[in-house]
Order: sequence, then structure tokens, then C-alpha cells
Amino acid sequence: MKRQLMIIGSVAGLLLAGCSFTPEYNRPEAPVSQQWPDGPAYEKAPVASQEKRPGDIPWHEFFADQRMRQLIEMALENNRDLRLAALNVERARAMYGIQRATLYPSVDATAEASKSRTPADLSSTGEATHHEQYSVGLGVFAWEIDFFGRLRSLREQALETFLATEQARRSTQILIVSSVANAYLALAADRENLQLSQTTYDAQKASYNLIKRRFDVGLSSELDLNRVKSQVAVARRNIARYTLRVAQDINAVRLLVGSQNPLPGDLLPGDLAGVKPPNTITAGVSSQVLLLRPDILQAENQLKAANANIGAARAALFPNISLTTSIGTASAELSGLFNSGSGTWLFGPQLSMPVFDARLWAAVDAAKAENQIALTNYEKVIQEAFREVADVLSVAGTIDDRLEAQQAYVDAASQTYRLSDMRYTKGIDNYLSVLDAQRSLFAAQQELVMLKLEKISNQVRLYAVLGGGAE
Repeated sequence: MKRQLMIIGSVAGLLLAGCSFTPEYNRPEAPVSQQWPDGPAYEKAPVASQEKRPGDIPWHEFFADQRMRQLIEMALENNRDLRLAALNVERARAMYGIQRATLYPSVDATAEASKSRTPADLSSTGEATHHEQYSVGLGVFAWEIDFFGRLRSLREQALETFLATEQARRSTQILIVSSVANAYLALAADRENLQLSQTTYDAQKASYNLIKRRFDVGLSSELDLNRVKSQVAVARRNIARYTLRVAQDINAVRLLVGSQNPLPGDLLPGDLAGVKPPNTITAGVSSQVLLLRPDILQAENQLKAANANIGAARAALFPNISLTTSIGTASAELSGLFNSGSGTWLFGPQLSMPVFDARLWAAVDAAKAENQIALTNYEKVIQEAFREVADVLSVAGTIDDRLEAQQAYVDAASQTYRLSDMRYTKGIDNYLSVLDAQRSLFAAQQELVMLKLEKISNQVRLYAVLGGGAE
């Protein structure tokens, strides 16, 4: 008998202390290399160590262009996508508060009054009777005592879901910051190409006027006149195309900024040459920096939430113990509610034990499957992040060589065009060589502008893929 009492006491102590069926969480090993890729494309990539991790550098310190910073600040205040992300965080925080509150009893105040009449043929006295009852009290109704950790697991799941939502908001902020910067740079590049198209058109128009005068006096052929006329039309087409692109770029910036009114002209860039490039950052020597990216932290929070859900599903297989209790006063007369001897109390524990419910076992299997899905998604997000950084580093490692080669090509094409025009003016060569040289020069200048844009945009992308821009 004494031994049985000791066993019962031990079991009761364990129940009162509470237990959990949630598996212990250990961060999975990252399914990528510890180091960034190497090879010819990465020899000049910025992978040296630095004092600050890129994710710890505030965006207003990274971006050096004052107008760009003002537009980013406006976007962070007004952008609707960021507002939605912030509202989702608030909702997840409230849901976590609701789930956390289930661990504690809810105390309710109650007041009841009833009056009934019993007819004579049903009354034990043979006369109609009236019954009155009044009561006032405080009570706890059906409070689940979390002996097996089901509510704690659900609370943990709600917490991780809230944290995942916060990481999603940070990811949205990174996207907004980088998108505004890229749209600003694209606008600057298209305005530079528009200026280039206008300059080319002016040159083509001058050539047309010259050849037209020579044609009028019989020094140039009609073929040359039509050739230069076609180039004037092409130049006009390029002006219209880049005018359209500039307008669309401004619309994109305005949408990102979330402004209801047209953007002030002094906040928009003139050309790419007038944009102050961002500060230089490096990726560091280890890929472990990726584990601090918001999207990876979000995937890990989702994995933790799925892990906690297993504990909740397992705990549902065990008894559910709930408690209903109240204390108050009751009387057959309203005036007697608070008289001596009118006190009442109720203590009603309840235990329910699932005997056979196949759905509970299926729920455990489903929770385990969701955990594996979350794990696979976590690993996938890391691999995608590694590839993003590797792609950016490959661009950073080769862009200077490409720019240097393209600049040499532009210089050579410019010289070729000058010599071809000189030879045609002196009557040594025909106008076809001038047209070919001019087309080559314009295409080379356009490509040079695109490479300059790619270099600055790649710096912005490196900052973003390393988690920069989230505060």
C-alpha cells in the first residue's frame, strides 16, 4: 500500500510539473559550402573580411546619393506592400497573445436571476407554486490544465509564426529599399541613353543637311541621301523609345515610393554619371553570413513552428484535464443574496481520455510530414540564397574587365567614325562606311551605359542578398 502511494505521488508530481512531447530542436546543417565559389570569375570578387556584416550596415549609410536616400525614406513611409507586411506582423502578434493567454485561467463574473411557476397538478402541495432564484459569483469555466504541454506547444508554434511574419516584413523592407535604388538607377541610365540618342540624332541631322546640299549641287548620290535619311529616322525612333522608357521608369519610382502626387524634379536623377555610387562592401569569407538573412530566418521560424506542432499533436493523444470552479452567493430572494449562510461554491474537475480516434494518430503523421516540408523548404531557401550571392560575386569579379574592354571598344569605334566621316568628306570613301561606323559607335555607347548600370546595380544587389536594408 505504501509503495502504491509513492507511485501515485510520483505520477501526480510529474503531471503537476508538466511535460512536453515536442522534439528537441537543433538547427540543421546548411546544405551549402562553407566558402564562396572560386575560379576565374571570382578572382576579383569582394570577399575579404570587414568590420561590419553587410546586414548590420544601415541603408542610409550604404547609399551615398542624397536624392536616392530621400526616395527610399519616402518609400519606407508610404509603400503599401510594406504597410501590409507590418499589418501582418501586428496580426500575428495578436494571435500569439491569444494563444499564450490560453495557458492561464479566465475568470468571469456571473449574475443570474430566474423565476418559474409550477401548476397545481404538478405541485406536490396540490397548489400552484412560484420559485425564485438569484445568484452572483466569480468562476473559472472549463480551464484546460496543460499537464502534457499541448497548449505550450501551440503557444510556441504561435510565437514562431509571429517571428516568421516579422522576418517576412524585414524581407519586404529589403526588397523595397533595393527596388527603389534599382528603379532610380534604371531611370538615370535611360536618361543617359536618351541624351545619347539625342546627340546621335543631331549628328545624323547635320549629316543629312550636308549631304542634301551636296546632292542639290550634284556632288552626292541619291543613294547616300536616302541612307542618311534612314539613319535620321532610326535616331528619331530611339529618342521616342527612350522617352517612353524614362516615363515608365518615373512611374515605377512613383509606385514604389507610394506618392499620390508627382515626384519633385529635384529628387530624380539627371544621368548615370551624376549618380553617386553606393559604398563598397564585401561578402566576407564565410557563407555562414547567409543564416542571418531574413528569408532564411523566416524559413527557420517556420521549421520551429512545425516542430512545435508535433508536440501539440502528440499531446492530444493523452488525457485532457479541465477545471470548472466558482464561488459566490445565491438566494431565493434578491434581498437575501448577501445574507449570512448564502455562500455557494463549485469545484468540478473533468478528465477526458481518447480511447479510439484514428484522426489523432493521423494528425501526428501530418505534423511530422509538415515538419519535413518545412525542413526541405529551409534547406532550399539556403541553397537559393547561396546561388544569389555567388551570381552577384561572379558579376562583381568580372565587371571591371568588361567595362575596361567596352571603353576601349567605344574609343576605337569613335575613332573609326571620325576617320570614316573625314574620308567621305574628302571624297575618298562612300557614305556606307560612315553609316556602319556610326551604328557601331551608337551600339557600343549604349552597351557601355548598360555595363555602368550593371556595376552599380550589382553593388546594390550584393547589399540586398547579404541581408542589408532591413532594420
